[in-house]
Amino acid sequence: MFGIVDFFQLILSLFLILPAVSIIRESGYIIAATIFGAKNKKITIGVGPKILDLSFFEIRKYYFMYSWCTYESIRYEGKWAHILIYSAPIAANFFVALVINGLLAADILSGSFWEKFIFYAFYFVLFDALPLYFPDGQPSNGRVVFELLKYGKRIDFDKEDPKKIEDEGRHVRE
Repeated sequence: MFGIVDFFQLILSLFLILPAVSIIRESGYIIAATIFGAKNKKITIGVGPKILDLSFFEIRKYYFMYSWCTYESIRYEGKWAHILIYSAPIAANFFVALVINGLLAADILSGSFWEKFIFYAFYFVLFDALPLYFPDGQPSNGRVVFELLKYGKRIDFDKEDPKKIEDEGRHVRE
């Protein structure tokens, strides 16, 4: 039965664990992109108005909802560079989850907080690794890696400009 304790654990997961796992995920991209010489790297956590905007890190009002990273050109363009960049968030969450799991097994860490952390880290790993397209047409990292391995080409996804859609008379959902 879902009780008051479960509700507080859900709130903890939503406002603390999910953003932490998101930061680890996006850091995977940034580390790999840095190795390949990316310029102007930035992690953005959340949607909505900006709360904190540093040159490399941005937090938005609804920080628990979404995350992404951006970077400009990489010095080493190539199939394997992109495979490693798109695999890095999967590897980052997988590695951190394994380390925390090992610390739990060794009784160095304890508690349901870390068990939930591992759960969400592996949740992100699973949905990042599956080679699929999301409902908005965006490919998962697994899909991008699959396309690179199979066809040697990177599939890009650019969300349409809302102004362009509006000018064409189509509905924009924000």
